[in-house]
Amino acid sequence: MSQPTDARMGSMLASSATGTTFLIMIQLASRTFTFTSNQLILRTMSPIVLGIAAQLELYQVTILYFSRESIRIAIQRQPLTPAPAPSLGRKEHTKSGPTSPLDQLSIASQSVVNVSYLSLCLGLPFTIILTLLYQYLAPTQAADTPFFQTSVAVTGLASFLELCIEPFFAVIQQRMWYEKRAAVEMPAAFLRSLTTCSTFLCASRLNQPVGALPFALGHLSYSIALLFGYCWSMLRGTSERQFAFLLTRIPSRDTSEYLWGRFSRHLTSLAASVFFQSLVKHLLTQGDSMMLAAMSTLEDQGIYSLAANYGGLVARIIFQPLEESSRNLFSTLLSPDDNGKRNDTQVRAAKRHLIDILHAYQLLSLLIFPLGPLMVPHVLRILGGQQWASTKVGDLLSLYCYYIPFLAFNGITEAFVSSAANSRDIRNQTFWMGGFSACYALATYVFLEVGSMGAYGLVLANMVNMAVRTLWSYTYIRTYLHRHGIGLGGGEVRMRPTSYIIGAIATTVVAKQGLSELSGGIMPAISFCGVYGLLM
Repeated sequence: MSQPTDARMGSMLASSATGTTFLIMIQLASRTFTFTSNQLILRTMSPIVLGIAAQLELYQVTILYFSRESIRIAIQRQPLTPAPAPSLGRKEHTKSGPTSPLDQLSIASQSVVNVSYLSLCLGLPFTIILTLLYQYLAPTQAADTPFFQTSVAVTGLASFLELCIEPFFAVIQQRMWYEKRAAVEMPAAFLRSLTTCSTFLCASRLNQPVGALPFALGHLSYSIALLFGYCWSMLRGTSERQFAFLLTRIPSRDTSEYLWGRFSRHLTSLAASVFFQSLVKHLLTQGDSMMLAAMSTLEDQGIYSLAANYGGLVARIIFQPLEESSRNLFSTLLSPDDNGKRNDTQVRAAKRHLIDILHAYQLLSLLIFPLGPLMVPHVLRILGGQQWASTKVGDLLSLYCYYIPFLAFNGITEAFVSSAANSRDIRNQTFWMGGFSACYALATYVFLEVGSMGAYGLVLANMVNMAVRTLWSYTYIRTYLHRHGIGLGGGEVRMRPTSYIIGAIATTVVAKQGLSELSGGIMPAISFCGVYGLLM
């Protein structure tokens, strides 16, 4: 391997590690602020209001997901140094086409900025349509709560304002400027939590029911803070930039690469392929929330929302940043060169990174499986008070602990697939997504209708959903690496058998509830966690 390639790969890996640190900081700060504010209002907030807040979050996530997810994935596939235009002679090329690395970098950045404006084009109609649909189809119990229509309108406005940051976000993701992202998103998360908490507490002191309006105002303050923060951070130093954050013509002589001189054909085509896949993927990802919103009471939705928020803290703080930074790293390592070929050395580096994360996830899973359900009743009793410390909530949270590793493995394997797959592979994956939807629907029917398991059945159905998706992604990864002459054996991924045996024994003990029933307090549970952690 040449020294330039060594230096380039070292720089990419270092940027990925730094980016992961900043992304974890963002998630940790955001979840800490949210967790603290929720704790301040949880004891005086009813499950019904929390259920409406969960519906508002689902409504906002749906707008943002359909408007920007496919665009963001496509943008990650844009290399920083695009292929040069076809040579028409050295003199002519120098005269009319940019050749310096700085010019090529500017062209790449301008390409992703232009494509990011498609998110706004999609976001406006999606916001209007989904706002009208939600207000029309909302259950009577939700519609009768104070300020419901206002809360929906404010959340819709917040969603559209958040889409306005996409041109800035595209450049930050492309150039891995995670420190700038952290500097903007952490204060915005603090402002959202402060707005939600202060509004709710002021209304409680005045004995004025406000429903879910504090959560909507929190979303709005977050979007406004993001917009002003990114404008202030990214619009400085305009004299040094050689690209604009407005929709601008691409200065390229290769006219076949661009539509109307502004949008990259490659990126728009890839975004279109991913968009149709995202329709199915969103149903698989948010299917539990959608079915709960359609089939259960607001109280049950509030209880499930609490379990998902508490149970998903580890997934959001650790797994999500790792997945996001790894997707960027995989996209860089697996991007083809000017001839459409991939560097085998970089493919091996991507494989090593994937294996390292899979090993770490297995270790965390072996810790979560027995220790999560053991500590849930004690933690819930301390945090939620008697209003939330019910057997139903505790059992649901305990079951959710088993679901977290499924989320982790699916996230990292799909990150590799989305970075390596071409348009044909994405269409193939979309076809398989239809099969995954059928498996998910069947599992949901069995657990909810046949087994009458309610929210517990939804968690089990989600495990089935994530398991089949992870299996397909892992199969694709092995096939992809085999095409490049690189194998991926089971022995490279597995941990020591002793670790699995110890984890299985500890999980069995906790699952039978023998220890939790005899412990009589939190100290024996903490002692068990310490001993098990040392063994692992």
